[in-house]
Amino acid sequence: MRITAVGDCAIQRNIPKFYDGFEEVKNFIMRGDVRFFNLETTVCEDCYPAKYSGGTWLRTNRNIAKDALLYGFNITTCANNHCMDFSYNGFLQTLENIKSFGLAPTGGGRTLAEASAPAYIDTPNGRAAVISCTTTYSPGAEAGEQSRDFVGRPGVNPIRTNKTVYVRADDLKALAHIAEITHINASRDIIRAEGYLPPLDNDSVEFGDTLFKLGEPSVKFELNAEDMKRIETSIKDALFQADTVLVSVHSHQIEGESKENVPEFLRAFAHKCIDSGAHAVIGHGPHLLRPVEIYKGLPIFYSLGDFLLQLENCEKVPYDYYIKHGLKPEAGLYEVFKSRTRNFTVGLQRQRVMMESVVASFDITDGKLQDLNFMPLELGLGMPHSQIGLPRCAKDNAIVDRLSEMSEIKF
Repeated sequence: MRITAVGDCAIQRNIPKFYDGFEEVKNFIMRGDVRFFNLETTVCEDCYPAKYSGGTWLRTNRNIAKDALLYGFNITTCANNHCMDFSYNGFLQTLENIKSFGLAPTGGGRTLAEASAPAYIDTPNGRAAVISCTTTYSPGAEAGEQSRDFVGRPGVNPIRTNKTVYVRADDLKALAHIAEITHINASRDIIRAEGYLPPLDNDSVEFGDTLFKLGEPSVKFELNAEDMKRIETSIKDALFQADTVLVSVHSHQIEGESKENVPEFLRAFAHKCIDSGAHAVIGHGPHLLRPVEIYKGLPIFYSLGDFLLQLENCEKVPYDYYIKHGLKPEAGLYEVFKSRTRNFTVGLQRQRVMMESVVASFDITDGKLQDLNFMPLELGLGMPHSQIGLPRCAKDNAIVDRLSEMSEIKF
């Protein structure tokens, strides 16, 4: 069974299918029996903007979103940090619109059971299952389970992480002193003294919402065991029903100095998925390429980067977005994006590494990786605003060479 997969599809405007390069990209994607993308927007009308967003409040209408299917995709995920940009109403409309396209909205649902369930797709070369989740989401976006008294809560299949900052002894002592004289932890100290929070270890200091511990200076994330167990159960169920099992994970967390670094918790997550029987892990989220790993003979794509990047093509933005950038709504879209990008000098659409990505194509037969190759993509860096963000096959192999170098694998 052949799979073609891309990363983030932040679609905000119609795709002109006659643009130079469209057919070449489409034909490569169509090689796959399973053709996957991450829908990095909401698809809704008459919906309320949420208080929190994934950065930009991303929303598009049904006809524009459907244009993503012109490339031939047949399965998607809505498990990402933009899924709740327009609250529950917008999220539920997005689910229904995805279904109306003939796609299964993996990673999201009306309950946690629905959001975490595998989605299946039958192909001439066998049956595939896709399980989707996200480690990055707005507060309250996690789906909730149904109980005997209440219906479940709509949302995404979450992978929670616990963040710990490690510092040296002198720094830990200084943080403890500042916390003591400012009373920044007063509320939690009182609750802890009343027995509602567990005591802290001797080598730990709370400072506001962050836990600091003694160690080599770094930021570490720890996987939530309950969430990991739920993913492992979904993989087990999928293996019973399908020939090939894919896990999609959306993740923005950074450990170290570069977005390209693979966080250790994400590597642990991907390895556990393969150990549990998944045949590939497809990552996306940080808007740039991260390394590829072959683990136990199977592929892990830590991030495939962007496929469609139209962050500055929103037709409308909510009041909160203007306020966030020190403006009032009467200023208009041009001024809010001018402010957001510091006079159009910064942002994802002005960084080469964010505008270079790949389409992955790989074959899994009898549970084993048979081959792996990539189409390098350029997303129109420096082109007119109307053309920025559309994928075209790169003129040379430099992007794949860079991916090969960071992955320490020859492609």
